[in-house]
Amino acid sequence: MTENQRAKAIRIRDARGEDQEQIKQHLLEAYTQYEQLLSVERWTRYKQEIEESAQGRQTIAFLVADWGDEIVGSVQLFASAQSAYNRPELEIHTPIIRFLAVSPKARGNGIAERLIEEVVRRSRDLGAATLHLHTTDMMAAAVKLYERLGFARAVEKDFFNGETHVKSYWLRLDEARVG
Repeated sequence: MTENQRAKAIRIRDARGEDQEQIKQHLLEAYTQYEQLLSVERWTRYKQEIEESAQGRQTIAFLVADWGDEIVGSVQLFASAQSAYNRPELEIHTPIIRFLAVSPKARGNGIAERLIEEVVRRSRDLGAATLHLHTTDMMAAAVKLYERLGFARAVEKDFFNGETHVKSYWLRLDEARVG
């Protein structure tokens, strides 16, 4: 299968209840690369948070990338910082991306960009003017993607999760290069 055929075979859709276990495994597969970069305690907490996120609680959209019968990508969209992080003090009242993940075996096929395009489209449909996300320096490849797609730093919305500096980015949807 050529790269173009493979990319076309990937379908972006809403997650379903029966996907939950496969999503959890996919997320752990995608995020395990960060285990060695975190303390044992921090990784244990992060892993639990990742596993719990597969339930899609409080999301306004939970999208997956299907490759045949296998989920190889996912992203969750929340309405605000309150629903995404339980952090109302961030005063973000527009959609927030969390847990964008692509399985290692499926990387390089434009899946993350396609998931973000769909999130941008849905955020616009909700009437949102901006889209936010938070990430850390250990996710350097993701940061490069976000910046390439037009996300800009929003330093005033940064926060600390224990010792981890969580950096904020935002995208003006009227200027978005995607979606």
